[in-house]
Amino acid sequence: MLGAPIKISSSPSCCSSSENRKAIMLSPVCLDKSRSFQFLFSGSKLRCSKTLDTKQLSSAKFKVSRGSKFRVFCDSKTQELQIRRCSPLLEKASLPSNGAPLSDEWKAVPDIWRSSAEKYGDRVALVDPYHDPPSTLTYNQLEQEILDFTEGLRVIGVKPEEKYALFADNSCRWLVADQGIMATGAINVVRGSRSAVEELLHIYNHSESVGLVIDNPEFFNRLAGKFCSNARMRFIVLLWGEKSRLAKNETLGVPVFSYKEIVKLGREYRAALIDSLDARKGYRYEVIGSDDIATLVYTSGTTGNPKGVMLSHKNLLHQIENLGVLGPAKAGDRFLSMLPTWHTYERACEYFIFTRGIEQVYTTVRTLKDDLRNYKPDYMISVPLVYETLYSGIQKQISSSPNAIKLIVFSFIRISLAYTELKRIYEGLCLTRNPEEPSHIVSMFDYLWSKTIATILWPLHVLATKFVYKKISSAIGIQKTAKSGGGSLPTHIEKFYEAIGLEVQNGYGLTETSPCIAGRRPYYNVLGSVGHPIPLTEFKVVDSETGEILPLGSKGIIKVRGPPVMKGYYKNPLATRQALDEDGWLNTGDIGWIAPHHSVGRSRRCGGVIVFEGRAKDTIVLSSGENIEPLEIEEAALRSPLIQQIVVIGQDQRRLGAIIVPNKDEALLAAKEASIVDADAVDLSKDKITSMLYEELRKWTSECSFQIGPILVVDEPFTIESGLLTPTMKIRRDRVVAQYKEEIANLYK
Repeated sequence: MLGAPIKISSSPSCCSSSENRKAIMLSPVCLDKSRSFQFLFSGSKLRCSKTLDTKQLSSAKFKVSRGSKFRVFCDSKTQELQIRRCSPLLEKASLPSNGAPLSDEWKAVPDIWRSSAEKYGDRVALVDPYHDPPSTLTYNQLEQEILDFTEGLRVIGVKPEEKYALFADNSCRWLVADQGIMATGAINVVRGSRSAVEELLHIYNHSESVGLVIDNPEFFNRLAGKFCSNARMRFIVLLWGEKSRLAKNETLGVPVFSYKEIVKLGREYRAALIDSLDARKGYRYEVIGSDDIATLVYTSGTTGNPKGVMLSHKNLLHQIENLGVLGPAKAGDRFLSMLPTWHTYERACEYFIFTRGIEQVYTTVRTLKDDLRNYKPDYMISVPLVYETLYSGIQKQISSSPNAIKLIVFSFIRISLAYTELKRIYEGLCLTRNPEEPSHIVSMFDYLWSKTIATILWPLHVLATKFVYKKISSAIGIQKTAKSGGGSLPTHIEKFYEAIGLEVQNGYGLTETSPCIAGRRPYYNVLGSVGHPIPLTEFKVVDSETGEILPLGSKGIIKVRGPPVMKGYYKNPLATRQALDEDGWLNTGDIGWIAPHHSVGRSRRCGGVIVFEGRAKDTIVLSSGENIEPLEIEEAALRSPLIQQIVVIGQDQRRLGAIIVPNKDEALLAAKEASIVDADAVDLSKDKITSMLYEELRKWTSECSFQIGPILVVDEPFTIESGLLTPTMKIRRDRVVAQYKEEIANLYK
């Protein structure tokens, strides 16, 4: 048996064979360095200076010399056992059980694939129509692909706890690579192709990655000039495309493997392991622990350099096990994936939906509208910008209709907006910061009044749903629920979707919290909030200066504690200490409040929901000392069809200003309708656009606490490529302000 000591005894027959100088060969597994042991035989007895263990020998050769006393020399050639770290449930069949049954509990993220294959085997898991070749995988096929890729990575030298960069965009192969790296016990470092080369190089080197898994040859060729001379790479894996398309001499001798080669290597080696007991004995098996780091995700925050967030398997498993509270999801439903897969928001949701037997379809920004109509997904998650774009498209389509139809549709929408507003009142879903409860008499009157008026409006709302909203919903394509996260969804857009019957549920989280820590429930969809905390997650709101816990309804810094909170920032203990206190509370850096609990009245079902009001770092302090959160003003301004993007400015100034990217097509159309320009005009002067934007700001921000003064109109939109948008399409305020520093200074002269 492996590990049993070798006991050698001498008998007359044994001695006789020794005298014939026969050699004895042993081949157990060895862990220690080469050793030489001396055995002394005297008569019929064998004395050994040391008891040998089979773990200490890989090849032992015994030589017996002539004479009454003879020596046995043992030359040990050692061969170290390789550590094979496994996702325990995924590779359950390969792990030695030692007589004890292995648990079916998830210990690592890749464990989910074994459970899903058992439950949903032949159901379609993935549809990837826009890569070459297009791919469709069932749950059984997906599990096998992950197992093969995992083994292929081990063959080319991937080791536990090492870091490997996964720089790629949405695709079925991204998912296989992500899970394959995790299943080896290694740590993947993720990012998309739209990031700047300098940023990717910083992430690669800062994370101490030793290998690169990359989307395609074109992407690698863009990086190669800086990467190959400034980064240490043990290998390169191409997920898509042919190796022949790599720029010549750019890899500098680094081995390059295609995705298919890795899968083939893994498949062949898995078969060899299954067939050979001796091959399996060459490994020391370990299981991945829940507290082990699964991935490094570098923040794409709107300010400062990205920091490497260390997320454990436990962090991500908490998401997988608890996101179900935010809405039902059943096998056979369809999910449309369009956000960057490496981003924690999309990633955690995908892991979750794959445990429910849902079919995921990959799409792109360019094909989103067509895919919404063609695939009719039950669910989609996205950022506010996407829902704003869909809303603008609907409004534009209605506005371009004949006047009679336009009048009818907008009248129906106004009626439905009133109906849903009244419905929220009698259902107790109206948000308030006021901790004092209304009297029972006032509450009763409120209920009866809102219920009565809503009942009167209900037939018209039903009529509008049947003849108008069904067509709008069909054009949008989302059948059940749209999830919004990564920012605050403007209230007027939320109300519009509610009026036409599309349920949009907002959520809240950070990369540092894996990410989701709060979300709206289907029956507590409180507009203006990000919902209740998800299970096992605690919230508190503290004063930004004193750190004192504030009462419900008071605005302050949001802090959170629980299983989804990160382990810390990689190689950045100072930033970790600034974000995480000794009791495990994470300072989110966000401003918000928690709704007070009421037992009666229009807010009786809102108690405990979290309300997000912007980033603390985004706060603008005027020279008068007044603190202003720009988010409210920006959301109000974006209601104007003439404003495409806006950044409110004014730090240390006497009044607020704004940098605005106008929607030139809408501005030209509005100018023609108002007879500001001729009907055949093809452009607007900057002065005319600026004048129209001032009017729009006065119109849409009139109810805000502060008004905007001077504005800077810029022609070029803020984009990811220009570095003014994050990969998740949030505006990088500091970079916008830095880029237009001189213009802003002139604006305030």
